[in-house]
Amino acid sequence: MNTVRTSSFHSPLWLPIGLLLIAMASIQLGASLAKSLFPAVGAAGATALRLGVATVLLAVAFRPWRVRVERAQWPALLVYGASLGLMNLLFYKALETIPLGIAISLEFTGPLAVALFGSRRLRDVAWVGLAVAGLLLLLPKGQGQTLDPLGMAYALSAGLCWALYILFGQKAGAEHGPQTVALGSIIAAAVAVPFGIAHAGTDLLSPALLPIALGVALLSTAIPYSLEMVALTRLPTRTFGMLMSLEPAFGALSGLLFLHEQLSGLQWLAIGAIILASAGTAMTAQAPVREPGSGEG
Repeated sequence: MNTVRTSSFHSPLWLPIGLLLIAMASIQLGASLAKSLFPAVGAAGATALRLGVATVLLAVAFRPWRVRVERAQWPALLVYGASLGLMNLLFYKALETIPLGIAISLEFTGPLAVALFGSRRLRDVAWVGLAVAGLLLLLPKGQGQTLDPLGMAYALSAGLCWALYILFGQKAGAEHGPQTVALGSIIAAAVAVPFGIAHAGTDLLSPALLPIALGVALLSTAIPYSLEMVALTRLPTRTFGMLMSLEPAFGALSGLLFLHEQLSGLQWLAIGAIILASAGTAMTAQAPVREPGSGEG
């Protein structure tokens, strides 16, 4: 028993960090692809297609019906799944009116708050402060640009859901392992799909949309959330939250490459500050949290 626990504590940090980087690149590529669905079915319809297709894929892969969920485990699982569904819906609504890199920057206030409130050392606060400076620089100032207030509100609300996703996803993942992603996706689809049906109706069934929906589901949900669940259960919460500060960088690059959203020199400087903050927290991270299923008490 002690041998197993010790090996878990000393497992390398590079593996969950690497998986998290792949997940972030995948999800931003998927977000760029999802915008091509907006003219046909809107943001709510794109969310419904993404989560609906992804849930089927994850259910086939993980067979969540084999998992026994105890009554005491349902609250964390339900909050995790509901926050996942609302996070996707609100973020896509934000993308209707504001650029991808800016939307991600505003949404990041959620994991940033997780990292800040989880800090116990002065250097952790310093990394958070550097990330905050980068986020502030990313916002357009004095460039003749304006941001839609409703789009900003959607992105900030998605950030709140992101924080809940981190906090409750770690607990749910420790209890159910990889199947957590499939269970959470079912709950997320139950929350978000009705909005898509109400907005787009039978247009969601168009055969022409299915290949794009499949690509979005794989890139934005099935692949990254499976990888994130592995990282969630192997990194401290504050470290996971700070590493997610790379999201604006991935979002800005994806917007530039696939959506032709140009960035100023000041905004690229902001991305550099965010990357430095993420690298700093990764280098100073302590050993991972205890192995999944060990509990706290």
